[in-house]
Amino acid sequence: MIEELGVLKELNIEVREASHPIPDERSVEAANEVLELLKQEASERTLVVCCISGGGSALFCSPRPPLGLTDLADTNASLLQSGMAIQDMNVIRKRLERGKGGKLASHFAHPSTLLTLVLSDIIGDPLDLIASGPTVPDPSNWEMAVKLVEQYQLNKGQANALPQSVLELLQQGVDGTLDDDADDAPSTPSHPMFCTSRGNENESSMLSETILVGNNELAVMAAAHEAKQRGYHPIVLGTRIEGEAQTVAGVYTAMAEQLSRQRRQERQDNALLYSMCPLPAAIIAGGETTVTLQTTANDGDDWTGTGGRNQEIGLAAALQLQTWQLRNVVLASVGTDGTDGPTDAAGAIVDGGTVARVEHANQGSYTAQSALQHHDAYTFFNSMEESSSPIPSSPTTTRITTSTAHDETDSNTTFNVFPLVKTGPTGTNVADVCITLVR
Repeated sequence: MIEELGVLKELNIEVREASHPIPDERSVEAANEVLELLKQEASERTLVVCCISGGGSALFCSPRPPLGLTDLADTNASLLQSGMAIQDMNVIRKRLERGKGGKLASHFAHPSTLLTLVLSDIIGDPLDLIASGPTVPDPSNWEMAVKLVEQYQLNKGQANALPQSVLELLQQGVDGTLDDDADDAPSTPSHPMFCTSRGNENESSMLSETILVGNNELAVMAAAHEAKQRGYHPIVLGTRIEGEAQTVAGVYTAMAEQLSRQRRQERQDNALLYSMCPLPAAIIAGGETTVTLQTTANDGDDWTGTGGRNQEIGLAAALQLQTWQLRNVVLASVGTDGTDGPTDAAGAIVDGGTVARVEHANQGSYTAQSALQHHDAYTFFNSMEESSSPIPSSPTTTRITTSTAHDETDSNTTFNVFPLVKTGPTGTNVADVCITLVR
């Protein structure tokens, strides 16, 4: 990162670091600096290039008066805890800030020429929701935001209540009692920034152009191509996978179990008659799941642990693979940005022996089932790295490597593989990818 900052500085590009997924003072200072610079420099002779990716909603944060940073930080925390999909979160976020929902383009960059390059982290690539759409028109409205508050029980006195100042602002928007000034008025498709062209009769272009340069589909198809190169038969489930992480994990493992039945080589087995594909297989899916935090776990305790949606998929899958005694399946679920929840892990890689190995390493002090109930996958998986206990050797230990599908090794070989995948920042963000290998 230090080397990259040095290169950018040589190119006369200033960098402002801020916090994610909860905005901080640096987020506000950087956003206000950008908006003021645009206001000063915007003209018909100015070209503005805006590079947007997931995470922009927290990094670019300029509260709408009378809201302050604490209001927005508390709002983000409540939205994350509610289990709300990122698409819906951004409908609410756009109402609370000065630069989101197209206002960076219409209220600050106009009448400049604006080119936006977008790296999508949202299912379906909705340009108005990626980083809360600062440079495209806003099709959402106050009523939609208030309905989401009711749907996810975010009102006063409820489990994940939004700050009172935010609830009041949203209601004022619905009632039409807000006194919108030039910086706060809605950004609609009819604004000149979005419907005006510049040039001559032979060659013209819109004032504002947006180009999608990367998305989850590219990552999923690249994974499928690599799997095929390594001898697997890829099955692409799609790039719109949503839902509770534990539920989605159950679907992936159920598909893996069905494919695994082919290993019996029984001619009358329906798994052979109507198979999804021959073995070895690679089930590949993209999207973004959610983890809804419960106020009380099944064991009566009301604490919530540390983890992320990909780690939760990994933990739920590991338990199911253990229950079904599947030793020929490996599942890896990761965030393409290298970050999963408030942790230093991108996700997890597991097999049918992961739970036993981790519980052996932590000497039974913490079980996988308890960790799952408390959404504490990171603590559970990390206990294996923190422990000095040797990993137990058994004939059922599954190998996890980057080998081809047809490589064979002694089944008694033990491999010291930690479940947490820690890549560090990857420099991209196109949502999550989950790969399940069945041999």
